[in-house]
Order: sequence, then structure tokens, then C-alpha cells
Amino acid sequence: MDKLWSNKLKDRFLKYVSFYSESIPFVDEFPSSERQWDIARYLFEELKSLGLEDVSIDDNAYVMGFLPSNLDKKISTIGFVSHFDTSPDYSGKNVKPQIIENYDGGNIVLNKELNKILSSDEFPELKQYKGQTIITTDGTTLLGADDKAGVAEIVTAMEYLIAHPEIKHGRIAVGFTPDEEVGRGADFFNVEKFGAEWAYTMDGSEIGELEYENFNAAYAHIKFHGKSVHPGYAKNQMVNAVTLAREFAAELPQDEVPELTDGREGFFHLTKFEGNVSEAEIQYIIRDHDMFQFEARKKLIEEIVAQMKAEYGDDKIELDMKDQYYNMIEKVKEKFQSVEIAEKALKDVGIEPNIKPIRGGTDGSRLSFMGLPCPNIFAGGHNFHGPYEYVPLESMEKAVEVIVRIGELVAER
Repeated sequence: MDKLWSNKLKDRFLKYVSFYSESIPFVDEFPSSERQWDIARYLFEELKSLGLEDVSIDDNAYVMGFLPSNLDKKISTIGFVSHFDTSPDYSGKNVKPQIIENYDGGNIVLNKELNKILSSDEFPELKQYKGQTIITTDGTTLLGADDKAGVAEIVTAMEYLIAHPEIKHGRIAVGFTPDEEVGRGADFFNVEKFGAEWAYTMDGSEIGELEYENFNAAYAHIKFHGKSVHPGYAKNQMVNAVTLAREFAAELPQDEVPELTDGREGFFHLTKFEGNVSEAEIQYIIRDHDMFQFEARKKLIEEIVAQMKAEYGDDKIELDMKDQYYNMIEKVKEKFQSVEIAEKALKDVGIEPNIKPIRGGTDGSRLSFMGLPCPNIFAGGHNFHGPYEYVPLESMEKAVEVIVRIGELVAER
């Protein structure tokens, strides 16, 4: 990619991360945070200004647009999807990106005052980007490459195709979603309006990733109700809600947690634990690639709750557990040409495909079960959801090339 388009891509990404678009878990409103509307409205106007057709923003902040076909024959519409919210796991407010040109392969000081270092020893994959341009945080926020890198890549690819009509392609749909980070990004996505035979989420991590398997996912929100009594007179009277919560957590397998598992191994991830003697609550996310094991994990939680209710009383524990998304492979295999085309596109632009299961999920997980098979392609970032997040500009450039090449390959077929 030449310098002009590289600069367009970089500037676009930096603009997107300037928007505070953090989503909020466990709320009824959609989108979950009013602040997501700012970037949604910006994208709506940007797509119109670029010349896409049928650009829209709906009442739920979904943004869609369409690049018209420049072929003299009718072929399948394909799509590209990314989300513009950022994770509530770490602050996305007042992001101050740093640009390190011609990275030397060593440590990167993110924030001298806070002694925040992006260490090439702690994160050895950094070293593969020696000589490239690295965009990092300033150590106080996440960056937002998950998934504003994907948004920037899709928009830049559409602009590039408009500027190069000699590149033949069919109709391409693009869609940008809120609330992916809280598991609701596909809740109101209008698959029929999108009109694609299949699509790709640009929401993977390092360069080369191509994924069409992901976790089955659920969350569990458990409340404990205690009985507060003066501790000096508490014998046989007090029921400590925090103690109940600790007892529950101790009943789950202690080695089936994110920090001790990898590959297709599932886990229980404790994401929240707070309370006092009277009231306590804990939150888990439950993940497994295998549906049988996924159901077994949920059943275990239900069994522990039932046992504790029998011991302490039905009124002492409340469980709210819901499925979030499922393993997309069941639907992607019905349109497996989507994977084959993406794999060829990666190779055609000089990238060795890294095909592996996602230890997480994307909008594509749920969209696949809504009738839009949706493999996932790298967006280029690393260390998502925290202050050590970074993205090499050259990886983003390659993602743009992959999008363009997929459009060409579909047209050729």
C-alpha cells in the first residue's frame, strides 16, 4: 500500500479511537451507552461522503452502506462487519495514541510517570514488527483497535475500490455495530436488509488470523442475600453474603480458568465479585468450544446453586444465566467457500494463513446463526482490552489488501 493510502488508513483509525464508545454490560438499554451514538453518526456521514449507496443508521445505532457492483453480470453480495464499541474491561475514555515509527524491536515506554512499559520480553510477538510503525496507548487507557482497526480497514478498502474502478467486484455490504463487547452486537442486526450471502467480521488479532470456530458462550450473574447481625452476637444468627459467594466460587474447578487454559479448552471466568454481609454478587462468563461440555458447565452452576439453596434457603441465592452466542462452525460450513476465498486472498497478498479457533467470539458468531455465515479475519491488533494494546500499521494495511482481494476473487468466481 502506498504512502497516501497508508496515511488515510492511519488518520482514519486515529479519528475513530478519539471517540469514547465504551459499552456497558447488564443494562436493558440498546445501545448500552449513549456515547456510542457519536461514532455511529460520524460513520453514517463518512460512508455517505465516500459515495456508498443506501447508507443508513437505524434506531439502534447500526450503520450500513453498500458499494455498488461494477460488473456486467450479477453475482452474490458479500459483506464486511466490525463493531465500534470498546470493552468495559478497561477505560476507553480520552485515548491518547502514540505512534512509534521504525520500531527498534525493544521495549516501548508507554508512560514514564506510571512506569508502564510495553515489554518485548513479556510480549515477544512485538519483535516480529521490528522496523514497522506501531500504534500504542499512553498506558492509561485501552487503544480501541478492537475493533476500530477493523472499522478503519473496511472503510478504507471501500474508499480504495471507489478510487480504483479497474478492480472488478460485486456489490459489497458493510455494517458497523454497537455493543459487541457486551455480547449484544447482533441483537438487532437486520440480516435481510444487509442482503449478503455471507460476510466477514474484521475482528481478529494478529496478522494472518482466519477463524471460523469460536466458543459457545453464556454468562451467569449470581446474587447472594445475607443476614447482618452485630458480630458480637452473631453465632447461629448471621448469614454472611460474601462468605456464600466465596463458597460458590470454591465449588467450581479451580484450574478451568482463562489463565490456565488454551486452544479449545473451556473455562469459567470470574469477572466481578463484590458485596458486604447483607448482599453480594458475582458474575461469570462461561466458555467452551464443545457444545456438550458447554451444557455441562452451565448444569454445574445450576447444581451448585441448587445445593446451596437446599442448605441456606431458596431466598438466599438468585441465578440469572443466559446464552450469548454459539460456535459458528455449524453455519459457516454451509458456505465454506467463504473460508476458501479468504484463505486464498491471504496467500495472494503474501500472508501465511493462521487458521485457529477463536478463544472468544465476534458479532459473526451470532450472525452466522441468524442466516449470515461470518468467518473472522485479522484486524491486526494485540493485547486487547487493556493498556498494553497496540496495532502495527502495516498489519492494518494488509487487512485492507485482503478485503480488496476478497472482492476481486468473488467477482472472478
